[in-house]
Amino acid sequence: MHRRVFVKSGALALVTMGLSPSFLKRAIYAQSRLAKAPRGKVLICLFQRGAADALNVVVPHGEAEYYRLRPSIAIPRPTNLAAGPALVGRDAPASIDLDGFFGLHPALAPLKPLWDRRMLAPIVAVGSPSATRSHFDAQDFMETGTPDVRATSDGWLNRYLAAKGTCAECDARRSPFEAVAFSPQTPRILEGPAPSIAMTNLAEFSIRATGTDVERLEALYRTGSADLVHGAGAETFDAVKMLRAANPAQYLPQHGAVYPSSPFGQSLRQIAQLIKADVGVEIAFADVGGWDTHVNEGSVTGQLASRLQDFAQAIAALVTDLDDRMDDVVILTMSEFGRMAKQNGNGGTDHGHAGAMFVIGGGVRGGRVHGRWPGLAPEQLYEGRDLALTTDFRAVFTEVVMTQLGAVDGAAVFPGFAPTGGLGLL
Repeated sequence: MHRRVFVKSGALALVTMGLSPSFLKRAIYAQSRLAKAPRGKVLICLFQRGAADALNVVVPHGEAEYYRLRPSIAIPRPTNLAAGPALVGRDAPASIDLDGFFGLHPALAPLKPLWDRRMLAPIVAVGSPSATRSHFDAQDFMETGTPDVRATSDGWLNRYLAAKGTCAECDARRSPFEAVAFSPQTPRILEGPAPSIAMTNLAEFSIRATGTDVERLEALYRTGSADLVHGAGAETFDAVKMLRAANPAQYLPQHGAVYPSSPFGQSLRQIAQLIKADVGVEIAFADVGGWDTHVNEGSVTGQLASRLQDFAQAIAALVTDLDDRMDDVVILTMSEFGRMAKQNGNGGTDHGHAGAMFVIGGGVRGGRVHGRWPGLAPEQLYEGRDLALTTDFRAVFTEVVMTQLGAVDGAAVFPGFAPTGGLGLL
């Protein structure tokens, strides 16, 4: 045997990249059951990398300053409201009214039925208390859950998994697919000692399981434990048949759901597939780039509108596909920061401060916009240029992880942070 383990069967290959014995135990247990895992609560985290323009996503059409700051890229007021600044022709696209003050970008029309069903809860003026406008730092802070602390080694979702507590029997019974990311590598938010899987797609995938408490498989071979690992290898591959039971090549979305053909759309399609296959998924993660709109952002059409259309269509298809399973699912969207309130000279927006999030699910208290609006008057802007922060992203994450996933100790997941009160999202 070579030190690198390669197991192949048919069209599916499993490449082990640091799989721990505890992961093998869970895989063996899962294979021995050959039964679907009981349905549980699921959290789907979607990261909009590049800093989405919150003011053109959840549009403050009731704020006159918004139109003064953005003369060519503002989203017009809803046509069902009285004429106001920047209202264009009667038949031109406009923001989709939510509550008389806020609206959705017209490209987010697929999400409006979720608002009407009270499944969609937008959060405004939310984000990191860090003053950084660096994509790298801001994404890192949001994924570690520790703003301005660069030494944090693990992500907040991994800390949640680790804080659940372990015992020999409990650890073995946890699904090897408990935390899954559709990403070429483990995202920062899932880095840490608790196991997780990163894959690009279900048909042909490689698996990276995180975990630092035990030796790598190569080390086991060097210490003469090859027979143990070799004996477990086939069973590990058999456990992956739990995943293959979803039959990626022949999966058909249900209830009329149509996913975009984009990578993001296909990632959400496969997340739905995993959830419905009952392989024990508790956390799913996917990200989508293209939100850094410095130039030619556009208004109701253009660069941002194209990204939002794909984003909304994919999420709407996921919700439709899951149908009544959305009673057990919460979708949480995030972006590292918002963008400058005033448009720049290139028809775009520069890096800003506070942003917007969506929380979506059957148990969500939707149908209303959450968060305190700070205003866009010159004296209300952060550093005289950006939407001010009124809700720390950790308050949102804490409420979601405790209410949806049942975390007992929020401080173990977000060290040094103490929420002052619930947001009433769930």
